[in-house]
Amino acid sequence: MKEARSSPAGKHQLLWQGDTVWAKDSGISTGFSALDQALPTRGWPSNALTEMIVPYWGIGELRLLLPAMRRLNQQHRQIVWVAPPYLPYAPALVKAGLSLYYVLVVDAQSGSISWAMERLLYAESCGMVLAWPVSLSALETRRLQLAAESGGSMGVVLHTADSKWRAACAALRLQIQTSSSGVAVNVMKARGLCRRCQIEVDL
Repeated sequence: MKEARSSPAGKHQLLWQGDTVWAKDSGISTGFSALDQALPTRGWPSNALTEMIVPYWGIGELRLLLPAMRRLNQQHRQIVWVAPPYLPYAPALVKAGLSLYYVLVVDAQSGSISWAMERLLYAESCGMVLAWPVSLSALETRRLQLAAESGGSMGVVLHTADSKWRAACAALRLQIQTSSSGVAVNVMKARGLCRRCQIEVDL
């Protein structure tokens, strides 16, 4: 693994080299050992933007994030949902081990989803901010990535595979598909990972 300080380029935190994982990055365990081992940060990147692409809502994307939600929830950090396609079912969240005191839902309009997410990512009290934007420009995704780095928050943007946009500046890009055991997680892009890989996750 190349250290961020091994070259002049690595000294600038905002200049990313494809095979570099910054020393400041620390992963939040996904709760699935095979997925943790496949990710360069040994878990979800805790201060970066993650993009999740799904064929349809409810395939298991939230169950993948649930162990990390619980961990952040226990640290008294807010889990914020921005414009989810369906209203989270509070009893199910409680049954899954989340305290609703640290769960917020923001009903943002389509034109303000990115703005709301950016503001929340800057807040250090937010451990994870999930958003379902209709579209994102390259500039918006870059701003979200910088906000996650600055606030030390985990940002997640979710969209379906038929969407015409991609979060080009996201540090981690995953495509989720169904599999016989649960879901197949295709790691399409990750800081410090030079090739794509697929991990079977039993949900």
